[in-house]
Amino acid sequence: MNKYLMTNMTWKEYEAKKDRILILPIGSTEQHGPHLPLSVNAVIAEKIALKFAEKVDGIVAPTLSYGYKSKPLSGGGPLFPGTIDLNGITVMNLVSDLLEEFIKDGTKIFILNAHFENEAFILGSVDLVSQKHPEVTIIESNWWDVLSQDTIDKVFSEVAFPGWAFEHAAITETSLMMYLAPELVREDKISDEMGAEPAAYAKYPIVEGMVPASGVLAPAVSSSAEKGKLMTDEAISAFIEIADRNF
Repeated sequence: MNKYLMTNMTWKEYEAKKDRILILPIGSTEQHGPHLPLSVNAVIAEKIALKFAEKVDGIVAPTLSYGYKSKPLSGGGPLFPGTIDLNGITVMNLVSDLLEEFIKDGTKIFILNAHFENEAFILGSVDLVSQKHPEVTIIESNWWDVLSQDTIDKVFSEVAFPGWAFEHAAITETSLMMYLAPELVREDKISDEMGAEPAAYAKYPIVEGMVPASGVLAPAVSSSAEKGKLMTDEAISAFIEIADRNF
């Protein structure tokens, strides 16, 4: 039993830790190619949150496993079965309601987002809630913005970095899953196909052919658990530094 998960705590145990950092992992339920599960973003968010909580004796709230819809060239949109998207206002309302509830018990909240498209809506909620509760510190961050150039160079030592929008079901997410949840990775399904072509615009309605049939936007070859650990360790170190500086 993981003692840092809020869902495993009694209310007495939770009350005793309400002065600690509460970490809210947020992901999505979205296609990630033939080699990764629909839960990739939620799994990465929760697993990293738990490792972070171990370092700061924090609390990990239940993971919010649905998120805002991806654009065609940053995830695939609604073209694939199993992708369950929320509208932006729904994401904002969910996050706002959760923050209001958590604030009743504590004043240190760290939102760990692992789905690129969620960020604007999360920050919209944080801004509105913060205006009502200026005494509460709320931090929002993600695992990719805190990575150093040195780490990025090591992760992409064999394949050129395609940009974060195209790193969907590609090297970074595949490596993180190989390290954090290897039992969920179908390594025999990893393809070396080149994936999508960049575009400087978004076109709607989304139709077949706008995203590669596999759902993978860039190659995942050269992914490894070692690269996943490298990124995880650096992200956690960065989160600890952020927490020490702000809480």
